[in-house]
Amino acid sequence: MSGYPRAEIVATADWLADQLGHPDLRVIDLRWRPDGSGRTVFGSGHVPGATYLDWLVELVDRDDESGILRLADADRVAAALGRAGVRADSTVVLYDDVAALYASRAWWSLRVYGLEAVRILDGGWGAWTQSGGEVSSATLPPPPTRYSPSVQPRLRVTTTDVRGLLGSPGVLLVDARARAEYLGFEGNTRRLGHIPGAINVPVAGLTEPGSGKFLAAERLREQLLKANVTRGRRIICYDGSGVAAAKLAYLLTVVGYEDLAVYDGGWAEWGDRLDLPVDR
Repeated sequence: MSGYPRAEIVATADWLADQLGHPDLRVIDLRWRPDGSGRTVFGSGHVPGATYLDWLVELVDRDDESGILRLADADRVAAALGRAGVRADSTVVLYDDVAALYASRAWWSLRVYGLEAVRILDGGWGAWTQSGGEVSSATLPPPPTRYSPSVQPRLRVTTTDVRGLLGSPGVLLVDARARAEYLGFEGNTRRLGHIPGAINVPVAGLTEPGSGKFLAAERLREQLLKANVTRGRRIICYDGSGVAAAKLAYLLTVVGYEDLAVYDGGWAEWGDRLDLPVDR
């Protein structure tokens, strides 16, 4: 798998094809659509045995009226996993068709609640179909299970946490947004710019154009080192909604970085708060 130190959290299309039918495998389709038609897309064809999960409905706090996409509570995520037939000892493979953005947000969400064996399909739906993988339109859900979450608080931070860590030499803030947003030229919050001290690693540059596959390990390392993402510090990733941030956290994990967290309130919260410092 291109020399990834954490290859066990990456699934190739060939590996997944070999594993289909294994009783401990659960495949989750995350092809989300803004108009709500993701489930229809799933019904028209998906990886055999997969179940559909709407990340915005099932993994986000729907009681939060601010519009910020904070992670749902443990009971809500556990219920979603139970409907997908996931147990604590399951191996879960996630895929989407947007360069793993929604799959990564789901990966991080499941990791926060203690699910260990979670992989993302490299290249997603496109890689599956291009490899000649079987396509099914069956929508029979797996037998439901009861998943007992085990919260991993180190993987998630709040606005209060980030504010308290500003200037800490042991912490590195990494902004996963596009360069123009980081510099304060674009955005849709009350203020533009970035959190003081944050460095910028646009996550769009960490996958292959067109295929959406992850860059090979050596290229990923080069990109990260070029941006001064060094080891030995706690790394906090953020963007506008916790989606690109989760993908950055996933890819950092894949190449061996440790002690990573996602700030899911992100710039949507920080940029709208007039009491918080901003750099441009």
